[in-house]
Amino acid sequence: MTRTHCPYCALQCGMAIGPGTGGGLAITPRTDIPANASGALCQKGWTAGELLTNGERLTAPLLYGEPVAWETALDYVAARLSALRAEHGPDAVAVFGGGGLTNEKAYSLGKFARVALGTSQIDYNGRFCMSSAAAASTRAFGMDRGMPFPITDLAGADVVLLAGVNVAETMPPFLRHLSGPRLIVIDPRRTRTAKEAWLHLQPAPGTDLALALGMSHLAIADELVDETYVAARTAGFEEVRTSLAGWWPERVERITGVPVHQMRQAVRALAAAGNAYVLTGRGAEQHAKGTDTVSAFINLALALGLPGTYGSGYGCVTGQGNGQGGREHGQKADQLPGYRRIDDPAAREHVAAVWGVRPGDLPGPGRPAYELLDALGTPEGPRALLLFGSNPVISAPAAERVAERIGALDLLVVCDVVMSETAVLADVVFPVTQWAEESGTMTNLEGRVLLRRRAVDPPAGVRSDLDVIAGLAARLGHRFDSEPAAVFDELRRASAGGLADYSGITYERIAAETGVFWPCPSEGHPGTPRPFLDSFATPDGRARFVPVQHRPPAEETDEDHPVYLTTGRVLAQYQSGAQTRRIAPLVQAAPEPFAELHPDLAEQLGIAQGDVVRISSRRGETKAVARISEAIRSDTVFMPFHWEGANRLTNPALDPVSGMPEFKVCAVRVERDS
Repeated sequence: MTRTHCPYCALQCGMAIGPGTGGGLAITPRTDIPANASGALCQKGWTAGELLTNGERLTAPLLYGEPVAWETALDYVAARLSALRAEHGPDAVAVFGGGGLTNEKAYSLGKFARVALGTSQIDYNGRFCMSSAAAASTRAFGMDRGMPFPITDLAGADVVLLAGVNVAETMPPFLRHLSGPRLIVIDPRRTRTAKEAWLHLQPAPGTDLALALGMSHLAIADELVDETYVAARTAGFEEVRTSLAGWWPERVERITGVPVHQMRQAVRALAAAGNAYVLTGRGAEQHAKGTDTVSAFINLALALGLPGTYGSGYGCVTGQGNGQGGREHGQKADQLPGYRRIDDPAAREHVAAVWGVRPGDLPGPGRPAYELLDALGTPEGPRALLLFGSNPVISAPAAERVAERIGALDLLVVCDVVMSETAVLADVVFPVTQWAEESGTMTNLEGRVLLRRRAVDPPAGVRSDLDVIAGLAARLGHRFDSEPAAVFDELRRASAGGLADYSGITYERIAAETGVFWPCPSEGHPGTPRPFLDSFATPDGRARFVPVQHRPPAEETDEDHPVYLTTGRVLAQYQSGAQTRRIAPLVQAAPEPFAELHPDLAEQLGIAQGDVVRISSRRGETKAVARISEAIRSDTVFMPFHWEGANRLTNPALDPVSGMPEFKVCAVRVERDS
């Protein structure tokens, strides 16, 4: 049995893999990893072995749909990249990564873009996941580490508020850590997590920011602010206090639909708790005002004295498997390794020295994810795209437009394990290894760096993403390591001195300690499980209150599109579904997309359970099976996004700070399909 980790969400549950009966693979939960120390796995984790034996695996490079030798495919791609760069400049080539890539891959991809290609045009699908919370945490605390405390701390809390978080379906073992606290859940749907709640606040889609402002107003009005903490550990409270004056609870009730007594009940419970946490997730963050929404919840947490206090705090529940590490080491448009800003001269000098280039040769910031995808194939945009670990034809907003832009490229190169919906469009497809077929590090939602170990041999003809990057780099005149351990050692040097300092973390330490928390600036350093206990990562060590104001959704309902659409996940599927929709037990559990409607809305529209309905927005339309449920508001329809369709409808309106699209609310028309 080989000790490794689950291939899916940011819990990174520990599991062991070994030979099973009948020539298959056996998966056993590990009990030495805190995320699932009770030995829990979800349905996806238990069936993860089928990813490795799936009959749809790619096993040979494809050039315009035909199998070719590896050297032929690499030579072709390198030649086309060189020609496009020579004719149109380095920014004619773009790179798009993923939050499921190991730290080693994310690091190499960022280096490859800036050094081998010289392009500024690189970003990743994590921009669609955690970017708003990351931006809000950075401006409040000076640093973004999703949950700046071990997950096991949650069990000791009296109250935990979950804003837009549905862990019962997205990461079920997380619930084991929430069995003790009273849960307050904010969600337009009565999700499986909301059913576990002591108090469920059900705001209209797109009004979470107003709700957070109203709760902070109540904290001030009811004299629940921890004035001693605010004076000693924060800055900017008086400006926020003034900005909250107009958010009296009755006004907030009119906007959100949440009764005043429920708001007051939630705030008083948080204030009276000996230990309390405020956690945000995609429901609060995937908006064109997502950064401000998270800032409003952070302001509430700061007013109550929670962040940087042992046993209390604020955290973001990161989603993708390496959503935390993936945003730390250079595959974001504005970042260099170690969570350094690419426009910081000192950061450029340090990283350039590690890479053996001149600081001035490194490009500047590029386009964030959606803007990058939207620019593909345009006169001012990239002419080629190299895609690693992502499936934007399903996962990007306004997906039909994204597919059109991808179709306008001169060259699309995709690295994947199966023929995803995006890979089908590619000129060249490289078949690559996956989780248990390779080693590498992942950083889970706590900021704990973990080691995935190679447990099985990959199919013949398959190479790793690191091999692809190194092979292309060599043909472009650069030497890149392809061994994960060697890449990680270079990552350690590049991150040294940065906010996300990995320089003291080694594969050996991770194995011996079952994970090491960053920052860890030396091999003798114990790691930092709770980074804000003494001070925050701001110049003066104080957390910053940030005044924000509510604004309506970017797209309001009207006569033609009178219903809100919100999107999310279901238990048995994951992300764009490219992996999970190929696993029989998961397909059996969740076989198709659906549209969840309240009985009142269904009656009004003449729709019955099981009917096929057509959902249309200003960007496209799709069909799904109707599911009638009182768990959803009567003005809202819910669709999961794991299948093609939901993101044809969603709004690409962007958060001005984080670049996050407004996935969670748009205006639609719902009709029974004739």
